[in-house]
This record gives sequence, structure tokens and C-alpha cells, in this order.
Amino acid sequence: MPTLEEYVLEKSRGRSSFRVLREVYSEVSRGELELVDLSPPTSLRGYLSRLDYSLWFWSVIALSTATLLLIYSSWAHPALTILRYVFGSLFVLYLPGYVVVEALYPSEGELSPLERLALSIGLSLAIVPLLGLFLNYTPWGIRLTPVAYTLFAFILAVAVVAAYRKTIVTVLGAELIRREKYK
Repeated sequence: MPTLEEYVLEKSRGRSSFRVLREVYSEVSRGELELVDLSPPTSLRGYLSRLDYSLWFWSVIALSTATLLLIYSSWAHPALTILRYVFGSLFVLYLPGYVVVEALYPSEGELSPLERLALSIGLSLAIVPLLGLFLNYTPWGIRLTPVAYTLFAFILAVAVVAAYRKTIVTVLGAELIRREKYK
């Protein structure tokens, strides 16, 4: 099984590397070529430490943290209020559903990107009111601080579950590929 670098060098033969890489990308998109990581992560720690696997996780955490910071610091400068609205909209309307979708469908090929987007928005519109209903029956009630921290805790907890499930899928996929290779 050749590496990607060997495959691209074999196909290039005097052609521009951009054109060859575009061909390889289209082969992967059509399913004619499958790219396999020869050393995938085998633990949650390994999964989270490799950005090629866990960039989605760290992006969710960064967006959520930035939203909390903007909520409590937008009074300092009026321009931050606009950012607060943008990040707050993502925080409420997209991220809760996105992490649930990632936890429910950990494999990349299970849903198309459009299906993931639609499910993320729809689930967010269902989850956020339920969290608000839960908060209504607590001593804190439905105010900005409890809602923001509850959403952050929900997103963080479900993102960790999703990362764990994606680790399992990665390990099982690597094991299947290893078995196929040594048949």
C-alpha cells in the first residue's frame, strides 16, 4: 500500500503538483481512492492531542469560551456587542445541536454535511428550551448567567462524549483496516 506522497509522485511525471493533487482529491471524493491513517490515535488522550482528528472539538470549546468572555466583557467596547450577538447566536442556535449530532453519529460518512447542519440547528432549537425549562425549576431561574453556564456545561459534557465515541470509531476502523491488510 503506497503512501499518499508516493502515490502523488507516481502520478505527477512532469505535471504540476496542484493538478495532480486536484485529481487525487476528486478520486477520494468519488470513492475510487481511500486514504488511511497508518497510526491513528488509540486513546481519548491521543485523539484530543491530534488536531487532524480533534479540531472540531477544540473549535467548539474555543467558540463556547469566547462566547462566555464576550457576554461578560461586551460592556467594555461597543464593537464587542456585535461580536457578542454573532457568537451568542452560534452558541445558542448551533453548538448544542452540533455536539449532540457528533455524539450520535461519530462516523464521518453517516450523514452528509447538509444533514449535519440541519440536524444541528433543529436539535439546538429543541435542546435550549428544555435546558431553560430545567433552569426554571432551580433556585437560579432563567437569567443570563445560569443560562450561559448551563449551555456551556452541556456543550462541554456532550463534546467530551462525542470525542470518546469518535475515538472508539477511529480505533475500530483502524483495527478493521489492519485485519484486511494482513488477511
